[in-house]
Amino acid sequence: MTPPSSPLLTAVVAFASAAVLTAAVVPVVRSFGLRFGVTDQPDSRKQHSTPMVRLGGVGIVAGFALALAITWSIGGFGALPPARDQLIWTTLAGGLCFFLIGLADDLFALPPMPRLAGQVAVAMVVWSQGVRIGAIALPWHEGSTALALPDQLSLLATVLWLVGITNAINWLDGLDGLAAGVAGIAAIGLLSVSFSLHQPAAGLLAAALSGACLGFLRYNFNPARIFMGDGGSYFLGFTLAAISIVGPAKGLTSVSLLLPLLILSLPLADMSAVIMGRLSEGHSPFHPDRRHLHHRLLRAGFSHRLTVLLIYVFTQWLAALALVVANAEMRFLWLALATAILVGVVVYCRRRLALASERNVAGASPMPDEPGVAREDAVRGPGSGA
Repeated sequence: MTPPSSPLLTAVVAFASAAVLTAAVVPVVRSFGLRFGVTDQPDSRKQHSTPMVRLGGVGIVAGFALALAITWSIGGFGALPPARDQLIWTTLAGGLCFFLIGLADDLFALPPMPRLAGQVAVAMVVWSQGVRIGAIALPWHEGSTALALPDQLSLLATVLWLVGITNAINWLDGLDGLAAGVAGIAAIGLLSVSFSLHQPAAGLLAAALSGACLGFLRYNFNPARIFMGDGGSYFLGFTLAAISIVGPAKGLTSVSLLLPLLILSLPLADMSAVIMGRLSEGHSPFHPDRRHLHHRLLRAGFSHRLTVLLIYVFTQWLAALALVVANAEMRFLWLALATAILVGVVVYCRRRLALASERNVAGASPMPDEPGVAREDAVRGPGSGA
C-alpha cells in the first residue's frame, strides 16, 4: 500500500485510531470486569465507594496495538532498516511483558519483590535486543563525540531507566486521570522531539500511545468509571521509557538523555523525593504513606480536579522546554504558549483556592469541585498506583 504523504499525517492517523479504538474497547473491558467480579473493592483508605474495575490497561494496550497495526498496514513505518524495525517490535514486546506483570498483580496481588524482579528481567532482555542507552550525547552539539558506555554500564543505565520510569508513572496513578493524562502529554512531547530529531518511527509509537491515553481518559477522568490498574500503568511507563531511548537519539546506540529527562522530570522527581523521604525515616521505599506530590497539593486545599490540572500543565511546560533544547522549529512559540497556559492555570487555581477558603470561613456549603483525597492512601511497592 502507498504510504501517507507525510509522517505528520501518519502520526495523526496513529493518534486518532488509537484514541477511537481505546474508547471503544474500554467499555467492553469494564462490562467484563463487572460481570466476573474483577474489581477493586472500596474500603476505608480508598476514595471510591463502589466496586471499580482495574482492567483499564487492557483497553489501552488493545487500542495501542491495533493502531500500530493500522499504521503498519498503510505503510506508515515505511521501509525501516532491519535494526530499526527490530527496535519497534522489541518496544511493543517489552511493553506487553510489563503489562502482563502488572495484570498479574491486579489479579493476584503479587508482593513487590517478584514484580520488581520481573521488571528487571524483561528490561535486561530488551537491552539485549538493542533498546539500550549505549552512549550519551548532548542534543545541541551536533558534531560532538558521544560518550560511549561499556556494556555493563549500558545495561545498568538502561535497566534503571526502564524500571525507574515505569514505576514513576505507576506511583503517579493515585488520582483519577492523573497517570493517563501525564503519560499522554509526555508522549506528545516525545512525538514532537522524535520528529525534530528525524526519528519518525519512534514518533509514531508516541502518537499511538498519546491517542490511547486520550481514549482511556474519557472513562478515567474524575469521576472515574474504570481504573487502568498496574497493568496499564506498567505498560504506559515502560513504553514511554523505551520510546525515549529509540526516539530522541542520534543513532541506534546514543541517546540525548536530557530530553526525556526534561519531559518526564515531574514523575521522576516525585518518585525520588518519596523514596528519599521514606529512607530518611528508616522505612522501606515501599512503605505506605502520603508523600506524593498529588497528596501534598490535596493537603494544601486544592481539589481533586485542580490538583490533576496543575500537574498536567507543569508536564506540558516541561515538554515545551524539551522542544527548545531539541532546537525544534517554532520552539520559542511553543514555549511561550506553554508558559501562558501554565501561568493562567496557576492563577485560576489560586483564585479557586482563595474562594474555597473564604466559603469555608463563612461556613458556606462546599464548592462543587471540593478538595478530594487520593484514591489510595497506601502503596504496595513498585506497581501500587498511589
